[in-house]
Amino acid sequence: MSARKQQLLKQHRRHKRIALLLGLAMLLVPAVLVAWWWLPVLLILGWIGHEAWFADHLFYAPSDDYQYAFPTGTQVLVVRLQGGQLQVAGELGAADTLILQLELRSTWLGRWLDPYVQIGTDRQDFERGVCGQRYLNLSGQLAAALKAGQLSLHGRFCRLAATATLHAFTNPDYPQQRLLVIAPHADDAELAAYGLYSQAAQVSIVTLTQGEIEAENYQLLGLDQAQAARLKGRLRSWDSLAIPLWGGVPQSQCVQLGYYCLQLPAMLDQPEQAFASRESGEGDIRSVRQHNSLRLPGDVDGRPSGSNLHADLLALLEHFRPEVVVTPHPELDPHSDHVAATRALLDAIQASAWQPHTLLLYANHLHDNDRWPMGPAGNGIALPPALSALPADGLWSPSLSAEQQLDKAMALQMQHDLQGRLPFKKRLRRLIQQLLLGRRWPATGDNEFMRKAVRRHELFWVRHL
Repeated sequence: MSARKQQLLKQHRRHKRIALLLGLAMLLVPAVLVAWWWLPVLLILGWIGHEAWFADHLFYAPSDDYQYAFPTGTQVLVVRLQGGQLQVAGELGAADTLILQLELRSTWLGRWLDPYVQIGTDRQDFERGVCGQRYLNLSGQLAAALKAGQLSLHGRFCRLAATATLHAFTNPDYPQQRLLVIAPHADDAELAAYGLYSQAAQVSIVTLTQGEIEAENYQLLGLDQAQAARLKGRLRSWDSLAIPLWGGVPQSQCVQLGYYCLQLPAMLDQPEQAFASRESGEGDIRSVRQHNSLRLPGDVDGRPSGSNLHADLLALLEHFRPEVVVTPHPELDPHSDHVAATRALLDAIQASAWQPHTLLLYANHLHDNDRWPMGPAGNGIALPPALSALPADGLWSPSLSAEQQLDKAMALQMQHDLQGRLPFKKRLRRLIQQLLLGRRWPATGDNEFMRKAVRRHELFWVRHL
């Protein structure tokens, strides 16, 4: 977790504690003046209200505008909403990614129920109480209807402005180019890019870490912390090599580097120092490299150091010779390992004899909104909150069929870190939100990523090198 997100979470919890104390003080009044039994009743009702409406981690005001700037030359068209249908003023052309910028205003009910926009057969959800500029994703099968002026657009628990701006992006056929996917942890490649890599003609996947920390569930098997962490690291390393085969990527095209979770930033800051696992007690990255199909510089001494990571990535770039690299968005995804992964990649590209020409950037985590993409699984992906200036990158948002979405869900279900039953408190919270807010979760699995990642779109920011 980034320092900024930790600060936001601490602030959120502090404000919540203050609100709870004030609420408790108010609840004491009927208990004193009316009857003591009012206190437990009101406490239960207050807790239910909290779980329904105040349990989301939203670290900005729903009235804030999202702020995006796109590259010079991006096609921009004026769009009008007439009779519930979008009318485009101008020739749309052959764009593959369509982003509609418009103002949403929540109704009174939209402060209590999740507001969303129905876009043809698609649905894209937004924050309760939304009131500002948002960016809908119209990419995919909706383009033909949009060109014909037959794409319907309706707000539920929110009102839509009569005019909007359409940003249209035209991209090369990336699945036909040589791709390299950088995954800081096992499951990052599947979460962000399963649909892309399962359709790619030539793709390789490089996972940087074992993913061994937070192994408390494995301690239930009678293992101590170090043993549990080593088991989890072995399992997730195996996941990183085996699960891509479900998407048609052979094990020979997958590489596990075996570095340790949450140590990547320190490794880059002190590249000659070795940083062992925080929990497993291991300090030799070769323990999970035995199934790699090629020898790498880090195999010589097995030191978990920044210099070895740099040499490994350099060797992989020159071996696979990717034209396009898929990697975490360094400004949008706050996970410290994700930021460090892209930083290490860029350092290696700078030193490499082989130069890819494009980065496709993804975000599996956000600073400001833990529910993005909001709404049920299977729907489109609207752009995430961007409340400060980001680089003016283009966008590419390929579409996934229902069959591809199901395959992606099964790939995620195979990931050991996304398995297991939710704790009782979270299951109870979901039940309350289902009953009071109408929220739904998919039948494919309990983990929140099954809702967030299995969508009719994948989303990448395009940065040319």
